[in-house]
Amino acid sequence: MRRFWTVYEFELKSYMKNKSFVITTVLLAVVLFAAMFLPRVFDMSDMLGIESTKEESSTEEEKEEDGDITKLGLVDESGIFSDKTMLEQAFEDTEFVVMKDTKELQNAVEKEDVAAGFDVKDDLHYEYYVLNRDMFDENQMIFEGILSAVHQQMYCEAQGIDYVSFMQEYNAEVNCTEKILGKDAEDNYWYCYALVIVIFMMIIMYGVMVATSVTVEKSNRSIEVLVTSIDAKYLLFGKVFAGATAAILQLGLILLAVLGGYGLNHTFWGDKLDMVLDIPGEVLAAFAVFGIGGFLFYAFLYGAMGALVSKTEDINKTAGTLQMMIMIVYFAVLFQLQNPDGIVMKVCSFLPFSSYSAMFVRIGMGSVAMWEIVVSAILLFASIFFVGWLAAKIYRMGTLRYGNPIKLSTALKALKNM
Repeated sequence: MRRFWTVYEFELKSYMKNKSFVITTVLLAVVLFAAMFLPRVFDMSDMLGIESTKEESSTEEEKEEDGDITKLGLVDESGIFSDKTMLEQAFEDTEFVVMKDTKELQNAVEKEDVAAGFDVKDDLHYEYYVLNRDMFDENQMIFEGILSAVHQQMYCEAQGIDYVSFMQEYNAEVNCTEKILGKDAEDNYWYCYALVIVIFMMIIMYGVMVATSVTVEKSNRSIEVLVTSIDAKYLLFGKVFAGATAAILQLGLILLAVLGGYGLNHTFWGDKLDMVLDIPGEVLAAFAVFGIGGFLFYAFLYGAMGALVSKTEDINKTAGTLQMMIMIVYFAVLFQLQNPDGIVMKVCSFLPFSSYSAMFVRIGMGSVAMWEIVVSAILLFASIFFVGWLAAKIYRMGTLRYGNPIKLSTALKALKNM
């Protein structure tokens, strides 16, 4: 056991002494912590959709001077919109320019004198003119809503119906007091989505680092000295657990900076980021347990993949199948995020190679019994020890073989014959 701690200490120190690792960690933590204070310094009320804390002038003259007034053309031969007040109230910061015919409207749009234009034929028909249509052009939707209201008003007048009374009853508000006795999947969706991405990036990034560490030792032949003085399993377990510790420290510091910074400033954000950063303690605990388990599971496999090659540039070739499996799990969980109690997510929450993300999603968004969590955790950590033992065997066999990359199937066959 003392040899394991020796390797663990050496590998962890190599992470801590790595300038890029330390600088990246500190820089990200400081920048993200500072970013949580932005609403205290800058007025972000428009972006956040909250009430501004600064006085703003909103007169039409000032807006026009600043170029905030949008001009839209209008041809209305039917006389439906003889009074433009209704239109200008519906279209915020907009001035309607009345034109005599369609040709004048077209010319104004082509010359960009107006942003767009409406040619009203009657209360149910109109033509919309625009030079370059934006992807999110709301002009038509707003105008059709107004035209529909005008049509309803004209119909009510023709039928002798009081329009105001009719609309009051038609749009009568139904009041509901919602009482959620369990979990609100809608509120929990985004932070679960974010945590799935975080654990995916953690496994990919640090898994490759573990594999690279093994391959570098093999390429410079220092592994030949190491395996003769220290058991292979201590070498691999020391590397993997050191990588896990480094990952936990880096990710933990960054998450602490973000969550702590937001906790101090959530009122200035108008609680708009609660859906991502207001994470319940039970979900964070599940994320920590299953996230660490998932990382260890794949880190051992990455270590074994690193032992099968002699050059760092060959790692991606050998680890391709492993990375494909991680990607499949990643997309499967994301696609099933809106159905946490579905059969796919339930199955994934018990499989060791996918439970690291599926189970904490079910804890955050679905219905899961305590026995399911315990069974899933036992299966995951039992699989870690099995994969660790298998990876140590492959590591021992692969580190002393040089030349072309060894296929995983070839390595497994060699283990059987040993």
